[in-house]
Amino acid sequence: MVLKPPRPVLVYDGRCGFCARSVRRWQARTGRAVLYVPLQTLLPLALLGVTRERARRAVQLVEPNGRVTSGARAVSRVLRRAPGLRLAGVLLAVPPVSLAAELVYRLVARHRPAFGRLDRWLFGRSVAAPSSALTVWLFLRALGLVHLVAFRSLRVQVLGLFGSTGILPFRDYLEYLRLIARTPEARREWYRAVPTVFWLDASDRAIVRACRAGELLALCLMLGVAPQLALASLWVLYLSFVAPGRDFMAFQWDSLLLESTLAALLVAPGGLVPRAPRVHPPLAGLLLLRWLAFRLHYQSGIAKLRSGDPTWRDRTACCYHFETQPLPTRVGWYVHQLPRSVTRFSTRAVLVIECAVPFLAFAPRRLRRLGFVLLSGFQGLIALTGNYGFFNLLTSVLTLSLLDDEPLRRVLPLSPPRPSARPGLLRRLVTDVAAGVLFGASLVVHLVAYGKRKPGPRVRRLVEPLQTVHAANRYGLFSVMTRRRPEIVIEGSRNGVDFREYEFRYKPGDLRRPPPRVAPHQPRLDWQMWFAALDRPPIWFKSLMARLLEGSPEVLALFRSDPFGGRPPRYVRAVLYEYKMTDRETRKRTGVWWQRERVGVYFPVVAFGPDEAVARASLGSRNAR
Repeated sequence: MVLKPPRPVLVYDGRCGFCARSVRRWQARTGRAVLYVPLQTLLPLALLGVTRERARRAVQLVEPNGRVTSGARAVSRVLRRAPGLRLAGVLLAVPPVSLAAELVYRLVARHRPAFGRLDRWLFGRSVAAPSSALTVWLFLRALGLVHLVAFRSLRVQVLGLFGSTGILPFRDYLEYLRLIARTPEARREWYRAVPTVFWLDASDRAIVRACRAGELLALCLMLGVAPQLALASLWVLYLSFVAPGRDFMAFQWDSLLLESTLAALLVAPGGLVPRAPRVHPPLAGLLLLRWLAFRLHYQSGIAKLRSGDPTWRDRTACCYHFETQPLPTRVGWYVHQLPRSVTRFSTRAVLVIECAVPFLAFAPRRLRRLGFVLLSGFQGLIALTGNYGFFNLLTSVLTLSLLDDEPLRRVLPLSPPRPSARPGLLRRLVTDVAAGVLFGASLVVHLVAYGKRKPGPRVRRLVEPLQTVHAANRYGLFSVMTRRRPEIVIEGSRNGVDFREYEFRYKPGDLRRPPPRVAPHQPRLDWQMWFAALDRPPIWFKSLMARLLEGSPEVLALFRSDPFGGRPPRYVRAVLYEYKMTDRETRKRTGVWWQRERVGVYFPVVAFGPDEAVARASLGSRNAR
């Protein structure tokens, strides 16, 4: 006589550590939907139609209709009853996959002790269902901190950069685009190409208020107030600065912040008031965050290897990096003094961390934790030696997605939701579709940049709108290493003969001033001066020189000091120097951190109105001397 149980019964070998641990994991997911019985039980298993000999060889699943399955098929049917694992259970039933799964199951069954040790090494001793609710809770609040830093940093310099008397005024730029758009269709095209709320109002008051609104929304996100609404609003506001900001808002971490915010929308909980985690985040959204963390690091490593730069090939890049990076720190100065063998080893370590470690983002939980430690530690070392704004903080926040809740329970006074507390069907469907679109777009961007087979033009045209709003970006910092450090020194004069230097706040200038610590604030003018020195004067540099002749208070506030006490000079020019870090002995003897040598004129003497001819004559006489 064979009994038909009221619910599925899984019979397993209770003396097998690997089997017992696997069953406890499934039990945490399925709850009371499946009854788990070890074959060593005193219950008469024959009543279920199962013999102990068969149960020793493979797990046996007895269903209410009396059907008995074993091995990988039984595992597949159990997983279909586990929230969050149903898709895996369905895939295991697909004929080609089911055959491979059965072969793998037999291999594991023959070597249970070895796989038991491997299981403990990869997943740890915990058998609780994996959860990322606390991780997402912490990630969203940390992302709010990054937004707060970004908008605060932007607010203190926004008028000097984009105000009506700034270097690249928003109002003038948007009015120019309106003028050249002669038809409504052309105007709509510009609205799509430059998506910003400042089409409505680009006054100084409006852009300052937008920064303050960003700070307020960032605080809301940090406190957990209306996280979805806060994230969407932050994304719109920051995109509104990036789109018309041109060179000053074209840094990779600006694009990364926008893409991270958009991905965070897929895992953010609903509601308006702060609350502890109640529902597990959608898996598709979590995987998209890990994919972004992977792409950021991996593309940076691949870009270095494929750039053809000899300093990365011969492992000497870090021999130059600490001296020639945009804004080094005092720690960076000391690291530059280390033996060449150490900096060559650092170059190898950078390539390994960026090219190999990111793959741990998709590994089992213990290896993911190792990946988090290595990648966030790597960002910490970068932050010690250089000033990269909020980039290192944002990247470390992004790598939080590699963690699960288990290590966070020790430091966060919160309990994760029950395994059955999953998002609703509509939320999962929307998240899956959105994550699929963003994943596909970012994959196309990656293949265009680094793939051997490039996507066709039709596919690329489909992705272009997402690239316009920075929803899919390409990353790759320092793929080509600069070996020299040219620096621009801006000078002004009242008589065309005696010139005084405009000292910048943070970039190298005064030889006795040590490299400062400024991050996570990003002085965008100081950064762009580093790029400008590597090439011909960009358009914004000419605007900067004009603002200095005008004596714009907002632009002068971007400098450390005004050598003319508020009265604008009659002439300005820019001279190019080559800077080098001193060694320890020179630093101890003279007190200087830098030494410099004049290279030549970067930007000729200019003046307003009739003084322009005098300026040219002065430049000619000086060049003759």
